[in-house]
Amino acid sequence: MSAFALYVIGFFVLLAGLIYAAYLVHIPQTWIIVGALVVVGLGIMSAVSHTKRRDPPNQAPTP
Repeated sequence: MSAFALYVIGFFVLLAGLIYAAYLVHIPQTWIIVGALVVVGLGIMSAVSHTKRRDPPNQAPTP
């Protein structure tokens, strides 16, 4: 499994916990959805930035 997929799965587990906690404290459904969408966007941006592959360093040509 790739690092990106593992990061996204863990993030969605965290998000599910946050949504359930917000439901338990009686936050209106509209705000739960808005918050979830914002957090999903931040999570995807974070996952991409943490798991992107680095370019290999350029090697000098041998004479």
